[in-house]
Amino acid sequence: MSFESAKPFQDFTHFPRGLRRCGEFTVTEAQLLEQCGHAMLGLYTGQRAPMTDDEQRFVEQVQQQTAPELRHARVWMKYLKVIGPRRVHRLCSPMTSGAGSDDDYEPAEDTAD
Repeated sequence: MSFESAKPFQDFTHFPRGLRRCGEFTVTEAQLLEQCGHAMLGLYTGQRAPMTDDEQRFVEQVQQQTAPELRHARVWMKYLKVIGPRRVHRLCSPMTSGAGSDDDYEPAEDTAD
């Protein structure tokens, strides 16, 4: 059997309430991560050698980082995306240290009667 794991996979660092309750994964995705997560992690980091053709295809698809066909690879790529660094998009550019610095800022007084 491929993707065998001795114990359930949990990542309480990124998901303190558990994989099933985080809201990022469907029930089937969370179950697959819990059942096969240690095997997928070992294959991803290279600590475990692929034992079956499915595991070899998993390693190839994850390394290519394209649209994976294998279900295990899709779920693992989604897991990596969720735990990856968050990008912050700003609507304005940051202020430069030149003109308009915080030292020169003075709030306008309210003149409403």
